[in-house]
Order: sequence, then structure tokens, then C-alpha cells
Amino acid sequence: MLQTQIDNFKLFINGEWVPTIEKMDVLNKFTQQPFSSIGVATEEHVKEAVKASKESQKYEFHPYDRYEVLKKVADLLTENRDLFATTMTKEVGKTIAESYTEVDRSVQTLLVSAEEAKRINGEVVPVEAAQGSENRIAFSLRVPVGVVAAITPFNVPLNLVCHKVGPAIAAGNSVILKPAEKTPIVAILLTKLFEEAGLPQGRLNLLTGDGKQIGDWLLNNKNVNMFTFTGSPRVGEYIRSKAGIRKVALELGNNSATIVHKDADIEKASTLVAARGFNNAGQVCISVQRVYVHEEVKEEFLKLLKEKVAALKVGDPFDKETDIGPMISELEAKRVDRWVNEAISEGAELVCGGSRDGAFYQPTVLDKVVGSMKVSCQEVFGPVVSIDTYKEIDAVIEKVNDSEYGLQAGIFTNNLQLAMKAAKKIEVGGLIVNDTSAYRVDHMPYGGVKNSGNGKEGPQYAIKEMTEERLIVLNV
Repeated sequence: MLQTQIDNFKLFINGEWVPTIEKMDVLNKFTQQPFSSIGVATEEHVKEAVKASKESQKYEFHPYDRYEVLKKVADLLTENRDLFATTMTKEVGKTIAESYTEVDRSVQTLLVSAEEAKRINGEVVPVEAAQGSENRIAFSLRVPVGVVAAITPFNVPLNLVCHKVGPAIAAGNSVILKPAEKTPIVAILLTKLFEEAGLPQGRLNLLTGDGKQIGDWLLNNKNVNMFTFTGSPRVGEYIRSKAGIRKVALELGNNSATIVHKDADIEKASTLVAARGFNNAGQVCISVQRVYVHEEVKEEFLKLLKEKVAALKVGDPFDKETDIGPMISELEAKRVDRWVNEAISEGAELVCGGSRDGAFYQPTVLDKVVGSMKVSCQEVFGPVVSIDTYKEIDAVIEKVNDSEYGLQAGIFTNNLQLAMKAAKKIEVGGLIVNDTSAYRVDHMPYGGVKNSGNGKEGPQYAIKEMTEERLIVLNV
């Protein structure tokens, strides 16, 4: 078992835990009181981390050795499941059940990454088919990009770290990890597991502190070869503008849409929308936000949805009966409250919820929402589901596509022809049929289009992002 006291954490650079002069508190999101503190990295720390990462690339770290380290970390995470889940509930505010689910998914992400470390391959290229190249043989290799800066968000602070660090290590890269300053502790604990598992020094370096400042220092360091970032489109666009020709993989926002057609199983659809619209207080990029219901089943769907949402319990995330904990901060809860009240003033109708208590926001359903309202056209990132109606499938596809985002969408229908039409026409990275936008398993390709970003997560697909293809031609 991991022996650690949740108190004052250091940076991890070149295999050593490094103290800092400046500290930063981490709040328990339920009590809003500090429960830990982290070091604040300076520019010199960033330079040391980049130097250590680059230096470590000089030493062989074979695919099977990468597999063994990642497998060991997965085993250690399983052993420390309780510690990680309780820590996550403190620093994020998500319910203890959701935290345990995230730990279990993180184990799987690491295991899949471990297996993929043994499967990295290129391809044979038939250059001999070109006139004059009859005596040549060619093939490609996939080689590490080098130093990867992984910048992760507050809402899924363990599994999204695993989705970046796992494939990067599997691909043979060195990683500089910068977790969100609001939720860094599980990332620090995971780093301890990598240390215990025998990861070679310099292959993983951890920097905590001010995100923008550390991000700028990393962007200004030309020895960082790739940036992988999950967060807001604004920050993603900034990273891309500063990274130049270096590789960038971005997983950004979404105002996730789900269509409920007239032939759908309305009981199933209402149950899944109620379940998937309010996970982690709605602070999930594929959380259900916009729901378009066919006018013939609107009344039935809304009645069922209201009943299911009204039954959700808001409160202490450590209470096993709680369905929804606090948002990440009172400031964010106030923002959501403003958006809801603004929508109501513009003609939306409050079906249920719509009230705030500190950082808690009641699960909210709004009806008669139009596309120009912030709760529809922007990413709410809170426990709010907005309802609109439609008559024709072409019209609703146009509504779904009338968005700057395109991560995932869902559609409930028993009409295969309609489902395939939606699959071809809806502009997203993933369409989920007979489920909501919020479906994800960790080995599938996951990523969006438009302002939802570029590149794919899922270990197999992330490894392709984190490697370069090198062509080898033999003149025989």
C-alpha cells in the first residue's frame, strides 16, 4: 500500500521530490477548507524538468520494460483504490461512487496502455513497385516524439492523466505532467506509484502551481516536442498559437446534444438523460446539455425526465446516497445560476431545479430553450439540461450542427436508416446511437472536430499522436 500523508506535496523532477518556497492550498470542495498544499513551480523548475525529460531520451527504455512499468502502476493503483477515491472526492467534490468508478477506469486505461506498448508497429511500403526501385525494400517505424507536456483538467483528474501519461510512456516518450491547480493531489499520488513501479528517472516529471505561468514557460521551451491538453477552447487555441509547428493534441469543450426521436424507447431515453446530464455536477465535456425531443413524444419525455431529475439527491459527496456533489467552486455555481436566469428571462421555462446554495447547484431542466441562449450555444459545464423540440429529422440535424463544438452527440431511435443518416450528417467526433452523448469507454477513439479540438485519445490512438512515422529504405 502507498504510504503517504495528505499534507504538503513537492514537485517531482528527474526522480527526486523537490521542495519549493511558495505553496498553494488545495481545498476540500465540500467544506471549502484547505486539506492539503502543493508546491508552486518556478521557471527554473520548468527548465530542470525539460532538461531531465530530454536527457532521459538518451537511454533505452524497451517496449516490454514500458509494459512492465505500466502494468505495475495499474496493480498499485488497484491496491490503493480507497486512498485515490477518497482523495478525489475531497479535491473534486464528485460523489464517492463516481470517484471509485474513475479509479477503476484509470486502472483499465493503464492496462490498455501497457498492452499497446507491445503493439507499436509500422508498415511495409511497396517501393519496389516503382520503376527503378526493383531492388529496394521499405518499411516504416513509429518512433517517440520525445518530450511531451501533458496538461490536464480539474474534472477528471486521475483518468485523464492516465490517458495522457499512459500512452506517452508506452510510446517511449518522456512526460512533463502539469495537473490542474484545483485538483492536483491524485496526479501527485499517481506519480508516486510510477516511482515505486521503477519508471526510469526523467521519464516522468511533475510540476504543480499556476497553470498559465507554467504553460507559458513550457511553450517557450523549444525542447518540448509535443503538447497534449484537455480544457477550454480559449486555452487550447492559445497553446496552438504558441506551439508553432510542434505537435499539439487538444481535447476541448462541447455543448453535447442528444436527439430523442418519436420511435425511441422514451423510458430508456429519459433515464439515461437524467443519469448522464448530472454526473460530476455536469462538469464533464460530454455531459448531456442540449436535448432535442420530437414534438410527438415531448410531453411524455419531459414528464418522465422531471420525475427522475427531481429524485436526485444533492449533498455531501461522501454520503453514499448522494447523486450530485458541489461544483468545483462557488464562482462557477454563480456563473451557471446567471446563465439559467438569463435563459428564463429570454423565454425558457424552468421545469425543475434552478437554485444555488454556495457551490451546490440543483440539477436543472429548462424547456423551450432556443439556440441563441448561453445554456444552449455555449458549454454550461454544470448540472443543466436544456430541452427543445423538432418535427423533421433534417431540421434537428441542422440544430445539432449549429454549434462551434463537435465532440460527441447521441440519438435515440429504432430506425436504422435514420440512425445512419445522423451518423453521416452530424458533425462530431463520435455519435452514440440509443444512448446519450456521454458514453465513453477508455480504449475507443475519443476526440472532436471544430472547436472541440483535434487528435484522439484512447491508448492505441493516442500513441499514434505521440509518435512519428519514420521511413526506412533498404537498397539490396
